[in-house]
Amino acid sequence: MSDTAVSEGSGTETVTLANGLTCAIPASSPLAKLLKSQRTWVGPGAKERLGILRRAKSIAIVGASPNPARSSYFVGTYLQQSSDYRVYFVNPNASEILGQPAYPDLASLPEVPDIVDVFRKASDIPSVIDDVLAIGASTVWVQLGIWNEEAAVYGEEQGLTVVMDRCIKVEHARFHGGLHLMGFDTGVISSRRQVR
Repeated sequence: MSDTAVSEGSGTETVTLANGLTCAIPASSPLAKLLKSQRTWVGPGAKERLGILRRAKSIAIVGASPNPARSSYFVGTYLQQSSDYRVYFVNPNASEILGQPAYPDLASLPEVPDIVDVFRKASDIPSVIDDVLAIGASTVWVQLGIWNEEAAVYGEEQGLTVVMDRCIKVEHARFHGGLHLMGFDTGVISSRRQVR
């Protein structure tokens, strides 16, 4: 299935299938909703993501939580302990996270971070991208499970590098020998120098 076109006023969509045939389906049908939800945006490949992580010196975590049960806390802990990044936490409702000050917004950070790692719901991503553009950061990394294709396209149109639906902790650990491709600890101890 490649293209969908809405037939004006009829409440149906004409769908062009991969084999070139077309058919009309109700616009409100589950199939129509599935076709609209298909992902067409493709972010940076593995080699590009590795380059992003290697070049970065600082990361701001937007939506960071002081709650140890939250994934942003776990990612922040990992980045503090297993990388050389300067890590900043952005949460207007917290004063401190993992022993560091929490900042109310990106504009309050002491420097422009190389990567803005985002733990916010998909509908919040466009406003976060606007905040990233306002401070002059170059990369937005939207965490695993969060997807907003329109925001990704918009960010790229504004000159940002956008990574979406990927965990920065998993990617960093995988590229640095600490994880299996599925994100699990390999248990491998190596004398090989790790890339940071």
